[in-house]
Amino acid sequence: MRTRATQALDALGISYDLLEFEAEAHTAAEAAARLGIPADQLFKTLVVRSDAGTILLACVPATHDLNLRALARHAGIKRVEMVDAAELMRLVGYIKGGVSPLGTRRRPPTYIDASALRHPRISVSAGVRGLQIWIDPSDLVRATGARVEDLTGATRDQR
Repeated sequence: MRTRATQALDALGISYDLLEFEAEAHTAAEAAARLGIPADQLFKTLVVRSDAGTILLACVPATHDLNLRALARHAGIKRVEMVDAAELMRLVGYIKGGVSPLGTRRRPPTYIDASALRHPRISVSAGVRGLQIWIDPSDLVRATGARVEDLTGATRDQR
């Protein structure tokens, strides 16, 4: 299946695999479980807005929450907040459960959690629910022009 996300990778000549699953809950944890991928290798793409109105993307492992203060600090802005799911299509061209860091309508600044580089491959949404891209994280950084930073708070198990 071709999506805007896979087209972006194809245009750059970056290799990847597609992983498909039956999505019901539309969460990163569900995707990891259904695909049999360790949850720390499946990265969810979150859309946030700065206090100045700038849209940013943050990719963090399914096992962790995004630390909004850390993202704001790395982006050099005062604060950020999560974007409401109803705004996703208008802002990035994707719906909840299918947000990809690739192939967005505009190319917002993108940040990927540093833990991604500890894995030979990670998974991110391919832009539709139930379809994931399995990719070398260095290739994802190159394709998105992302900054790699420490972006996570406590693991879901620690809360």
